[in-house]
Amino acid sequence: MSVNHYKSFGSRVFDALNIALLVALALVTVLPLLYVLAGSFATESEIATRPFFLWPEKFVTDTYEYIFGTGAFVRALITTICVTAVGTAVQVMLTLTMAYPLAKRYLPGRALVLNLVIFTLVFSGGMVPTYLVVRDLGLLDSYWALILPLAINPFYLIIVKSFFQELPQALEEAARIDGCSEMGVFLKIVLPLSKPIIATFSLFYAVGIWNDYVSPLLYIDDSSKWTLQVLVRQLTSADAENALAQLDSVFFPAEGLKFAVIVIATLPILFFYPFLQKYFAKGVLIGSVKE
Repeated sequence: MSVNHYKSFGSRVFDALNIALLVALALVTVLPLLYVLAGSFATESEIATRPFFLWPEKFVTDTYEYIFGTGAFVRALITTICVTAVGTAVQVMLTLTMAYPLAKRYLPGRALVLNLVIFTLVFSGGMVPTYLVVRDLGLLDSYWALILPLAINPFYLIIVKSFFQELPQALEEAARIDGCSEMGVFLKIVLPLSKPIIATFSLFYAVGIWNDYVSPLLYIDDSSKWTLQVLVRQLTSADAENALAQLDSVFFPAEGLKFAVIVIATLPILFFYPFLQKYFAKGVLIGSVKE
């Protein structure tokens, strides 16, 4: 007999209520996304007359044709992709190379550095001091201003450090006995065992850079260097028409344009989740024990 046969009536009611609650939460999350997706393919008149729909009466691609035919949108999309790729690589590299030595308890000054990292979790310099630092470094109106100020997330750093501490020391000691240098141990032993956490935090860093619109607003004055998220913010604001006028556009498809840029800004990140999801639940030592 199945296990469900032995469940009490109260247990079945509890399961049903849980399922109903989770389905309701899923609908609350998914329905707005479906509405935005449907609105991006709908006509302007349909968007104006129908307050909510999940399937447009007439599919049109005028808004997407306009977006990809406008140099400002294509430029912003390419800029965002490049900044995200380079920024993720820089942030992951710096996090890994700082977390690895901090995972060694024999490192001189390790406690002091860790305390300084933990201090930044509680206290922050704030927006104005950060802006002054970026300005004095000559990074204003530079893409590096979107990468370097947030190059290492202290919370992620501590998690990665704890991960490195859980790796079996016997593997590293065996590599050193075989003549492997410290850098060789890091590259050939530690990093291959760290694929799950590298993939996880690469995604976290990439999402943070991709969705960031505050940094470009603060540090980028040239509209030709705007990222996609800045365009989304400008076009969904009350002054959207003036924002688009800055980009030398004449035609303004109003609501459909807002829906389309939101879809374009959201889909790339959603696309990568299924490929990296398997690493989230992966064990720390999968592969190392078998090999």
